[in-house]
Amino acid sequence: MSAAAHVPSSPVAHSARLSGPVSHDSLVVSMGPQHPSTHGVLRVVLELDGEYILQAEPVLGYIHRMHEWMGQNRTCHKFLPNMGRVDYLHALAWNWAFVGAVEKLAGIEVPRRAEFIRVITCELNRINSHLLWWGAYLLDLGAFTPIMYAFEDREEIMDLLMRVTGSRLTYCYYTFGGVTADIDEGFAAQARRIVSRLRGRLPMFRDFVTDNAILRARCEGVGHLTPDMARAYGATGPVLRGSGVAYDTRRAEPYSVYPELDFAIPTSDVGDCMARYLVRMAELEQSLNIVEQALDMLPEGQHIHPLAPRMVTLPKGETSFAVEAARGKAVIRLRGDGGPNPYRVKLRAPSFSNLSLFPALAKGTLLADAVAILGSLDLVIPEIDR
Repeated sequence: MSAAAHVPSSPVAHSARLSGPVSHDSLVVSMGPQHPSTHGVLRVVLELDGEYILQAEPVLGYIHRMHEWMGQNRTCHKFLPNMGRVDYLHALAWNWAFVGAVEKLAGIEVPRRAEFIRVITCELNRINSHLLWWGAYLLDLGAFTPIMYAFEDREEIMDLLMRVTGSRLTYCYYTFGGVTADIDEGFAAQARRIVSRLRGRLPMFRDFVTDNAILRARCEGVGHLTPDMARAYGATGPVLRGSGVAYDTRRAEPYSVYPELDFAIPTSDVGDCMARYLVRMAELEQSLNIVEQALDMLPEGQHIHPLAPRMVTLPKGETSFAVEAARGKAVIRLRGDGGPNPYRVKLRAPSFSNLSLFPALAKGTLLADAVAILGSLDLVIPEIDR
């Protein structure tokens, strides 16, 4: 291979990726993958007319790891740790999607106590994810202090989840037929303290950040997304609910014990960056309510089914299982052929559909607004470039 093959291509060389012809009076530049607001692994090729965006084209491929191919070349147990590396901020949601699909296809039962433990830990992980998004989004917009508060609260949740999972980020806690370890009274007591603490912190977050005039000016009226456009691109999660569509997989396609729990689906009819921000902040409150209810309703019993197989054999057939992850609807589609390895594994990642919106939302906006729009989509690139 020649030395020239190792030289990164210039932004102009990628101008052909843009959806229309590039004007001679415009400038083509790269935002990312080194730009802080793209968090290291996303590149966006922009065509600019001064400070205004004429066209935007996301470029993937910087962190591709072939998860779906790996899923077809490993047993179900060996592939399960991959799920914690798809959306590393809400790893337990992808844990749940895969074990749920395997359990559904193989007919594996899950004890009722394990279902409640899954709800408790998954919602705590959702809170952690939203807190990191909150702090990182404000950092992208130029505010440094909020991320310190976010990480202070995240540390408590990560310490708690580490007690039962053994990890702080890339969890592999759910297993076929239950969870790998039971929770005890100490876990429950600490979880209640965290719920109480965060409930007291949310009003401070609102006064300190949400009602800040600078944040409002950066987010209100920017990146407007209509419900029809959101549906056309397959947007889910807070991005869709920020446009007034009350779709949540926990209600629309009920799973586990979520139908027994009382929680609201926060929405906003405005559809701009601020609406998506407010939906996520409201979801923090709802997740706290879910955790508290699940702790109150937690039954006695086993944390894993006594007949759960040590080696899963998938029967011939095909199934899918969907969960509501922090970024939207995460789906695992699974096909078995009677062997220990899945014949086919397909991941439906919500960030992929949400990223697809960015070129349309960014067109005609200021370059500074592109950062606000991109952050409001709450993208995790490893689940897109998987």
